Order: sequence, then C-alpha cells, then structure tokens
Amino acid sequence: MNPELASKYDALRAHIQRFDRVLVAFSGGVDSSLVAFVAAEVLGPSAMAVTSGSKSLKRSDLSLTLDLAERWQMQHRVIVTDELSKTDYRKNPVNRCFFCKTSLYESLKTIADEEGFDAILNGTNVDDLGDHRPGLIAADDFSIVSPLADAGFTKADIRALANHLGMENADKPQAACLSSRFPYGSHIDEERLAQVEAAEDALAELGFRQFRVRHHEEVARLEIDVSELDHAFAQRDVIQDRIREVGYRYVALDLGGFRSGSLNEGLINVVQIHEPS
Repeated sequence: MNPELASKYDALRAHIQRFDRVLVAFSGGVDSSLVAFVAAEVLGPSAMAVTSGSKSLKRSDLSLTLDLAERWQMQHRVIVTDELSKTDYRKNPVNRCFFCKTSLYESLKTIADEEGFDAILNGTNVDDLGDHRPGLIAADDFSIVSPLADAGFTKADIRALANHLGMENADKPQAACLSSRFPYGSHIDEERLAQVEAAEDALAELGFRQFRVRHHEEVARLEIDVSELDHAFAQRDVIQDRIREVGYRYVALDLGGFRSGSLNEGLINVVQIHEPS
C-alpha cells in the first residue's frame, strides 16, 4: 500500500472510530462493502450492515451481501424498503434516486433511533460528488455520514484498498439499482424490474462481466464493455434469443459500450435539484 492510500485508510478508520455504534447502508457494491468491512474491523459487533432487499436490488447482489457478511463476521440485517409503493418513485422522474434513498434512510433512521446507533454511514466517495445523484440530497436530509468522501477516497482508491484488504468483491464490476436501467419518465414497477434482471442474468450466464440492459419498452439496448464487444457480436444470435425469451421484441447492441450512468448523458448541465438562490 502506498503512503497516500495508507494515510486515507488511517483517516477512514479515524472517521468511523468517532462513533460508538454505527449502521452501514450495504448494497454489496465495493464502495459500501469497504465501509462495512472497515466499520466491522474498527467497531466489531457495534457496527451493523443493513441491506434493503427490495426488488430494485438484484437477487444476486442480495445473496452477495449475505455471503460477505458471513465471511467477514459482520452484524447484518436485511430489510425491505417501500420505494415501489411511492408514486413519485414509480413515475421515474430525474430525481428518482431521492425518493429511493429517502425510503432507505427513513428505515435506517428508525432502526438507529430504536436501537441506539449513533450514526448511519454510506459508501459515497469523492468521485460521486460531481455526478447527477439526487440521493445525496436525501443523505443530507438525514445527516448520513460519508466516511469515504470525508477521507478523500476516489473509486480507484477504494478498489486498491479493497484488494489490499483481501475483500472478495474488490474487483466486482460496477453496479447500480435496477431502476437505473429505465430512461427518466419511463415508469417502474416490479414486473419491469424483473424483466431487466432476467435479461442481465442471461448476459452473466453467457460470460459477460461489465454490462447494462437499458429498458426502452420493446427494445433492450445492451451496453457491454468495449473489451467484450467482439465476443458479443460473435454470440449475437444466442444473445438475441435469450433476451427475447424474457419479453423484449428487439435487441440492440450499443456500439458505445458500457457507460455507467449513460442515461444521465446530456442531463447533468440542465437539471436543477435545488432552486436557484
């Protein structure tokens, strides 16, 4: 570990050690996993990871959280949040994440208040701060602590430290909730989430690693990492059959490849989350 990363690791531990008992919002992604891992390392049983098992989380990621918690001997609880019952969430506006995170943080705050936890931690890092992330507003509303951002961690730092610590999911591909596969304004419900998940499960079974299935009603637009595009083209007939099996009529391969947050393209400079002062 280089001196800069070691210093950030020390700062991360110190930020968490400020508290006696913490909850960690834990999705199974490497960011929240690092926070949960270090919180358990620093606070032991006084840290508890909490995962929302709602339908917007892939079942494979839910299973991963259970496996990691057991491997790392972390306190862990699975809850089900209510975002799919909210009209504002199902309509999928540009600030959809605000409603989702509000549901999550309301549930976590209830646990914290009832069971005596001092703080709720998330996996936000400094690279997240410049993107279109309405969920950060919800985090501010509930005074959520972001120890990775506070300690200056970038996504590259997180991967590097996770590898150094031997975390099993250190190289896990980027993930996001299934609702992020729908263009803003395209409504979300449990059936449509399941369709996207089934399509992405098919790609995983075919050996692809970094990808998204973007839901455009009858069209599944596949974003596959550019390093895997040749393989995708060679497997195009199999891919088309598998994706059609889950209910899509057309299957399109995006030649731009995988881009995290591609549905935000052209949006960041025009959307206002706060009213201008």
